[in-house]
Amino acid sequence: MARAIPPPEQSDKSSSNNNSAGPTWDVELLRVLVSRKGTQVEAQWAIHPQLKQDLLPGEWQEVMDLMAKATDIVGDRFSKALSEANPMPPGNA
Repeated sequence: MARAIPPPEQSDKSSSNNNSAGPTWDVELLRVLVSRKGTQVEAQWAIHPQLKQDLLPGEWQEVMDLMAKATDIVGDRFSKALSEANPMPPGNA
């Protein structure tokens, strides 16, 4: 789930020498994925394993509650956007 992204290579060597702390890496701590299967829209989330371990049980519950709300909002908005962009064709009854 989590991945570290190396910093981009800099063409100007003088600016990289000013960074005494070394290169900075971006780390993906949280991911929200919305997928579509036909007319079904599903939203999922994941958290970096180390971050999960560092949270207290109450904090972890709060993160789960907030992310459940966030994925509901994202999934609903994605579903509405899809229905407006590609309305269902009329069926034969």
